[in-house]
Amino acid sequence: MEKSPPVASPETAAAAAEVAARFRSLVDTGDVGAIRQTQHLILGRLQDSNAVLTHFNEYSEQCFAEVSNDFASKTRLLKSMKDDLDHIFLKLRSMKSRLAATYPDAFPDGATAKTMDQRPDLESSLPL
Repeated sequence: MEKSPPVASPETAAAAAEVAARFRSLVDTGDVGAIRQTQHLILGRLQDSNAVLTHFNEYSEQCFAEVSNDFASKTRLLKSMKDDLDHIFLKLRSMKSRLAATYPDAFPDGATAKTMDQRPDLESSLPL
């Protein structure tokens, strides 16, 4: 069942027409046209900006994909180099201790403790 719109009395229709006419007289049609033109201009600029940002995001994603594999391999290489250096310094420390035990006069008193490991402890100073 469809409802038909209520029938307005002639007085109500006249009052509505008067209110509409007063609203139209408050705003200049030239101003409304200028506002619409400005909104259209802003919309075009926003669409252009959106296209540029979309292109930049795609380009950034492509660059990141290219660099991330290289970065990961370099990280693995640096970790491997650190492990190798730790092993080398461990061997040097053990050789130095054996030398100090075999030839106690080769190192003055207390010098072995100072020179055993002069590297800074990087692992304890790194934030987690």
